[in-house]
Amino acid sequence: MTARLASLPEIDAAVWRELTGAATDKQHPWRTPVLATTDGDIGDARTVVVREVSADQKIITIYTDQRSAKVAQLGAHPVGTLVMWSPALSWQLRCRVQLTLETTGLAVSSRWARIKLSPAAQDYLSPLAPGAELPEEPVPSGQDRGALPYFAVMEAQVLGIDWLELHADGHRRALFSGESARWIQP
Repeated sequence: MTARLASLPEIDAAVWRELTGAATDKQHPWRTPVLATTDGDIGDARTVVVREVSADQKIITIYTDQRSAKVAQLGAHPVGTLVMWSPALSWQLRCRVQLTLETTGLAVSSRWARIKLSPAAQDYLSPLAPGAELPEEPVPSGQDRGALPYFAVMEAQVLGIDWLELHADGHRRALFSGESARWIQP
């Protein structure tokens, strides 16, 4: 058993190390967090995949289909919360984020070039939008893998992190925002 981290700077650094690891380790429990957004009337949540993390800039990158409900929601309310749980660490993160979307440009085309020949490309090549009702007859995929008509890059700028550790010796909770950090009651 590893020793518990004692200070807020140690915890903050460990959180960002774990987040960075989640972007490359497909088995990391934080690789697939829940992203909660709102359309203004009701909350909405779905599992997303962490594709890249910039600890220096505090940005978590996610890929999406630009026709998805979350994209429409962020047009009106460009904020959300990413929720993650690590059973190994007994840590929960709630990352409050500002969401931006890129559908064109080098950031999009360079990422598409990396995934267009992978099975993941199918997620962005369907002629039907996510959540569309399926017709009786199968819809041919037919999209050219060189094209990127529905692929988009979503950046989640982390504004603050609510960290919770569940532990037999006592639960702990802290808030991290910008350069400030403080302990709070779990």
